[in-house]
Amino acid sequence: MMPGPFELIIILVIVLLLFGGKRLKNIGGDLGGAIKGFKKSMKESESDDKNTVIDAKVVEKEEVK
Repeated sequence: MMPGPFELIIILVIVLLLFGGKRLKNIGGDLGGAIKGFKKSMKESESDDKNTVIDAKVVEKEEVK
């Protein structure tokens, strides 16, 4: 069951009273920076995977008589 808009407002007021506006702003900024860093690392990981060169040898199978 999802909380309605009235319940969300009450939760927001309680959180503001507990942490304060400045602290919530800092937490939000830190969380946003962490998400941005995670997305950046995922993009770099995808580009690294595409540019990886695999060194492989072809071994011919010997015929058994």
